[in-house]
Amino acid sequence: MHNLLKFLFTAILLAVSSSAAYAASEKTLSLRDETELTLSYYPATDSKLFIWLAPEAGLQQAERDSARQLAGAGIEVWYPDLFAANFLPVVASSMDKIPAGQIADLLAAAASTGKQVYYVTSGRGAIPVLRGIRQWQMENPLSDALHGLILMSPKFFLETPEPGQAAELMPVVEQTNLPVFVMQPGQSPWWWKLDQTIPALEKGGSEVFVRALYGVRDRFYYRSDATPLEDAVAEQLPNLLMQAAALLSHLEPRRQAVVSDEPVEEKVATIKKVRELKVFAGNPEPPSLSLPTLTDKRLSLPDYKGKVVMVNFWASWCPPCVHEMPSMQRLRDMLSDKPFEILAVNMAEDKATIQRFVTETVQVNFPILLDSDGATLKNWGVFAFPTTYIIGKQGRIRYALFGGREWDTADVLSVLNTLIDE
Repeated sequence: MHNLLKFLFTAILLAVSSSAAYAASEKTLSLRDETELTLSYYPATDSKLFIWLAPEAGLQQAERDSARQLAGAGIEVWYPDLFAANFLPVVASSMDKIPAGQIADLLAAAASTGKQVYYVTSGRGAIPVLRGIRQWQMENPLSDALHGLILMSPKFFLETPEPGQAAELMPVVEQTNLPVFVMQPGQSPWWWKLDQTIPALEKGGSEVFVRALYGVRDRFYYRSDATPLEDAVAEQLPNLLMQAAALLSHLEPRRQAVVSDEPVEEKVATIKKVRELKVFAGNPEPPSLSLPTLTDKRLSLPDYKGKVVMVNFWASWCPPCVHEMPSMQRLRDMLSDKPFEILAVNMAEDKATIQRFVTETVQVNFPILLDSDGATLKNWGVFAFPTTYIIGKQGRIRYALFGGREWDTADVLSVLNTLIDE
């Protein structure tokens, strides 16, 4: 069953004492693989226990602050340092190297307390947690200690694909059957992937709940460039987690066997890709593109046949998008006397926000198109922001790139001039 809960937070639904001075204690767990794991924990006397796995950015002060507040409200919190235990650097690629058995052993230790256990993580942390939970379920088919998984903007895909290529979900996502509560920021590439990730989780039998966090970005609770709204929502993080656990706790505990006892393939992402303009490897026939501008004029890609067109998908809340826009304007100025145009497709922001951005934050005069419902983004298969496609004079996609870059460079000009001269 899928429940999509969409609302802003206008009141504090659960009170958490921010003044409670609950300090962390430390203990060491000896795991089955002989790993010595240091565990920071915030003890509490009530029936719930959170195992909070730090994601690729490592444990944040905001998470420690949240743990103290949760402990003050009665929820015990454990923070395992699986990076240090496995001599791993605090980077995204390390998440794939955390053994599933260690996640399972942590769960077994938490279950032995007799409390209701919830795993909490964010980002790439979802994958090792899902793998470990699956192993624990296979080893403990009669236990009802685990009440669910709480995820903040989870990353379920193997890696960011090249434009035109299909994104690959990690296999364990479809082999999961426990209740899952997702807190998903609206200003995030992962917001646009919910129509893929939710059905994948449900395929294995998971009951999935989604709480939309409108107006905030990924990592909202520890961003150095946080907006006032992000700061306000971050203050409510303990409440949000308590609400998620309260909902999951009302589900009837299930002793449900895992989908299959066959091993799940543990795929690992390739090394970091070089972000450069590449020959497009997908279907060169571009999807439909017909959208209104800020002045309500409708522009369509076929209108530009005979020109080289850069189609750029962007959002004002995306730092790489913001960084590259001045160089896009310089590029357009350099090619102003040639058959070249830029169409910048904005991702579902309101007109006033976009107008303010292109007049106050950056000054650009190329067309801004409004994809108000994200339909064009989905049709083009955009996975990451920004993503850019270069359309040749015959109307076919010739080059593409995900991620930001400086566009007024000699290599880009060489590619574009070659296309213009064809």
